[in-house]
Amino acid sequence: MAVSQFDITGIGNAIVDFLLQTDDEFLSRHDMPKGTMSLIDADSATRLTAAMQGGLTASGGSVANSCAVAAALGAKVAFLGKVAKDEMGEVFRREIAAVGVHYATAPLAAPIPTARCLILVTPDGQRTMNTYLGAGGEFALHDLDETVIAASKVTYLEGYLFDPPPAQAAFIEAARMARAAGRQTALSLSDAFCVDRHREGFRRLIAEGTDILFANEAEICSLYEVNSFEEAAAQAAQDVKLAVLTRSEAGSLILHAGQRLSIPAEPVRVLDTTGAGDAYAAGFLTAYTRGEGLEAAGRLGAKAASLAIARIGARPPMAELAALTA
Repeated sequence: MAVSQFDITGIGNAIVDFLLQTDDEFLSRHDMPKGTMSLIDADSATRLTAAMQGGLTASGGSVANSCAVAAALGAKVAFLGKVAKDEMGEVFRREIAAVGVHYATAPLAAPIPTARCLILVTPDGQRTMNTYLGAGGEFALHDLDETVIAASKVTYLEGYLFDPPPAQAAFIEAARMARAAGRQTALSLSDAFCVDRHREGFRRLIAEGTDILFANEAEICSLYEVNSFEEAAAQAAQDVKLAVLTRSEAGSLILHAGQRLSIPAEPVRVLDTTGAGDAYAAGFLTAYTRGEGLEAAGRLGAKAASLAIARIGARPPMAELAALTA
């Protein structure tokens, strides 16, 4: 196996986030179930953006966030994801490069805007997301970079991007490329509603091309259509080499080769859960690709997640992340 150039290559939605602190009444007025992610069209995105005056803007996307956090933790990181040739696309490209992530995916030539995620954060720290996939949903086989994937210890796939059929085909091919190069593939289920839409597709991808599975309690229970976390965890342990299951304040559970590790959550006052799972995966994969062991990986994941939920926004301060591995 060739020497790796990258620790992690992420494949996911290239999104610009719009984030607003609001209340439950705003969610009710716009018919949004709290704590979920919904896909919306361009018209809905325009209307909701107009209603979110005074919010924050930053480049985002679930796996893109993980890539940015991992880079801050000292990992060598690349990202594959699609933006348009527009102002928001340039914002995304500039910001992800600024945190040290290699990003060279060609922009979309068609007149489809760069994707955006409209995030509403309520006083209890819950985030409700409305995503317009835009150019991000146009990611396809030709956007894969086999040289980058073959040079990466782990290729990390984002469940949110699994909706468009061309992206599904790209995921399958990316996993094949990684395996052919003797590398590993990780998958985040991303959201229980994603699992509901694509349960069988996710199961096939897990069975045929996934070495590491990231999921929270709701996602893993949805995958196996059970109400019991323990039952779902037992099934995951049979289906994938390494399952990393997060449970918010209950910490996380790591399952590998009959080994069962419980990692406690870091005590912190929750301001915004946006990006918690992204930061956890980044911490875990950073330590894992360094060969530091599963417990160390889980603990770094928990620490990174604690920095994410203690502030507003999906990405913790880079300096605070760097201090975790100093």
